Amino acid sequence: MSDRDAYVEKMKAKLDEWNAEIDKMQAQARAAEAENKAKYDKQLAEMREQRDEAQAKMKEAQAASDAAWDDMRKGMETAWEDISSSFQKAWSRFQ
Repeated sequence: MSDRDAYVEKMKAKLDEWNAEIDKMQAQARAAEAENKAKYDKQLAEMREQRDEAQAKMKEAQAASDAAWDDMRKGMETAWEDISSSFQKAWSRFQ
């Protein structure tokens, strides 16, 4: 398995984890009172946006040639860390 393939697999696993967290929050939002429902909906939207951005980055990594991957890896890692941090901040507001 190449370095890029391992990186993509790691991203896929994290996205699966985030999808599970989004599903949990959706269940909580359904049960929330109207006042809190708007807060949940806002956080869910933010989390979905971060997840979608991460999925786009993962697809970029998958499509990159080996030479391009070497050039883009550092930027991908920085972007992934930023997305991950934003997702975790949104999630932590409701734990």
